[in-house]
Amino acid sequence: MISFYINWDFDPEIANILGFPLKYYGLLFACGLIISMRVLKKIFKTENLNDNAYEALFIYGILGIFVGARLGHCLFYDFDYYSKNLLEIILPIKKTLNGGYKFIGYAGLASHGGTIGLIFSLYLFSKKYKIQYLKVLDLIALVATIGATFIRLANLMNSEMIGNPTNMPWAFIFKKIDNIPRHPAQLYEAISYLIIFLVVYTIYKTKNIELGGGFYFGLVITLIFLMRILIEFVKINQVQFEDKMPLNMGQILSVPFIIIGIYFIFYNLRNKENYKQ
Repeated sequence: MISFYINWDFDPEIANILGFPLKYYGLLFACGLIISMRVLKKIFKTENLNDNAYEALFIYGILGIFVGARLGHCLFYDFDYYSKNLLEIILPIKKTLNGGYKFIGYAGLASHGGTIGLIFSLYLFSKKYKIQYLKVLDLIALVATIGATFIRLANLMNSEMIGNPTNMPWAFIFKKIDNIPRHPAQLYEAISYLIIFLVVYTIYKTKNIELGGGFYFGLVITLIFLMRILIEFVKINQVQFEDKMPLNMGQILSVPFIIIGIYFIFYNLRNKENYKQ
């Protein structure tokens, strides 16, 4: 078998401006949000929704994702550390050995927490702008996987969330970690999420199932977290305590989302109703 191992040795920093690092993670995160919002704007026009609501949705979505993702990481993956360093939950700093602090950016963001934060912020948005909550969830579901794709590409640029060792010909050697060929787990997830977007958006374009019943929300979270569970099997654990668990934290946290997602899928298909605002 011919091997095409890729030596991956990117510097996560694009530039450092007066001590503040400009990183690929932030750039790709922003790109994912911008593209998501452009697609969402087109959907808003198709659905004849208010432009003011669209602009506000961006703010609600960003805050919900970021706050939820940050709290999710601190609570689910490193509670022992952050419970003793509460300031680092809020600010993008880390304590140094001499007792001071240095700016490092927000190094820990958890997708499960981001999803919970987004769902909560969208509820507040729906109340404020008087748009049916399930319709708001469906709207975001149509574009959510675009952002998820770019986030996983950002993880790839950071050489984080790497896969287990493998002899597959497309393995990556993450030079900043070690010299072992590994599954590019971040790339697996990015490709999976892009495919999910194309499938779900195609279903929406056929107009067989309209927005507002939670079908798209259910379908997207089911597919996203199902892929998350599967890909975690070829990914190294993020924290040491997961080594003793039959399923890691990411897989365990994915199960409730899949159950909720399946409920919304079958609820809509069983009733065959199109919910409208």
